[in-house]
Amino acid sequence: MSKKTIRDVELTGKTVLIRVDFNVPMKNGQITDQNRIVQALPTIQYVLDQNAKIVLFSHLGRVEKEEDKLTNSLAPVAQRLSELLKQKVLFIDQTRGEKLEKVIKNMKPRDIVMFENTRFEDLNGKAESKNNPELGKYWASLGDIFVNDAFGTAHRAHASNVGIASNMNDVVAGFLMEKEIKFIGEAVDNPVRPFVAILGGAKVSDKISVIENLLKKADKILIAGAMAYTFFKAMGYEVGLSKCENDYVDFAKSLLEKAKGKIILPVDHAVSLEYSETAKFEVVDFNKTPIDKMGLDIGPKTVALFKKELKDAKTVVWNGPAGVFEFPQFAYGTKAICQMLAELPNATTIIGGGDSAAAAIKFGFENKFTHISTGGGASLEYLEGKELPGVAAIDDDECHCSCGCGK
Repeated sequence: MSKKTIRDVELTGKTVLIRVDFNVPMKNGQITDQNRIVQALPTIQYVLDQNAKIVLFSHLGRVEKEEDKLTNSLAPVAQRLSELLKQKVLFIDQTRGEKLEKVIKNMKPRDIVMFENTRFEDLNGKAESKNNPELGKYWASLGDIFVNDAFGTAHRAHASNVGIASNMNDVVAGFLMEKEIKFIGEAVDNPVRPFVAILGGAKVSDKISVIENLLKKADKILIAGAMAYTFFKAMGYEVGLSKCENDYVDFAKSLLEKAKGKIILPVDHAVSLEYSETAKFEVVDFNKTPIDKMGLDIGPKTVALFKKELKDAKTVVWNGPAGVFEFPQFAYGTKAICQMLAELPNATTIIGGGDSAAAAIKFGFENKFTHISTGGGASLEYLEGKELPGVAAIDDDECHCSCGCGK
């Protein structure tokens, strides 16, 4: 069932609460990747164009002790947003209280207020993360309509998404949330075939449910990254010093049996004596891994194999890098996957957030995919087939016409 969006409600003159995901990486107080801010701009601009008042809020990092406030304030984010919108964004360094309430009460249409990191409330008995009912009710009292545009937190039932939603009459999706639901949801539930999934990253244990769900739905699953070594060990091959989850070897073996050829593993890889930015390496076939070396990237034979498996794909979902792409000499495989997906004709290509999204942006493929998700954990849980609390809390769009649309 589809969800209501900001197009479905009257916004003019209303105070619109927008939960955004501005959990951006920071270094020495400077934003190092503004992608999540940029992705929220269409929703914010649309609400501005409706002459509404906007109250923005987000979390940033983890706030577990008082000193965490020093490095996790949203003040620099408000400043960057102001620059991108070319409009003043008034930042209030509180999450609740008289100062915030007074500012919101005195807002005029097209004004924008952003209040402080919602996780500052976690110093008050984990009020945000544990969805404290009083906190959700308080934040809901600050506006007329709630727009959830934070897919990155949709897999969590927090006060700033589910808590607010349970206390508001109008709860709708922003454009970014709508895109995430459309692309990831449809890719898994109603893909144009052939449907190929690429799963990388370090651990099989992180993606157990994803693999199990995709085995039922995908035509092929290409495995890359360190998680491949658990499968290699399950097949009886030497993995050397490569990262391997010994507790999941039997599980990996059962998956291979269940897959009946759907799982495609690497055939060669780059191996090294050490894990470092200056490490030297050699490329060997996966069944010739030296006992004293570790695998850190896929090799050219694997890239050729993956390219062959992807040749006719019409829907591709990719989650997890192929190697340690942060080190230049081990970025080959991840770059190659970016390139082959960018060149696929007439295919829907989706990156499921996290490190693979960071890699695609880093290597200049930001605009070469159909969709790059802003939610790592949320997209993984979506791929598992789970219901996300933040999505479930948005009002359903029920069609009452006689068009037979089925809504």
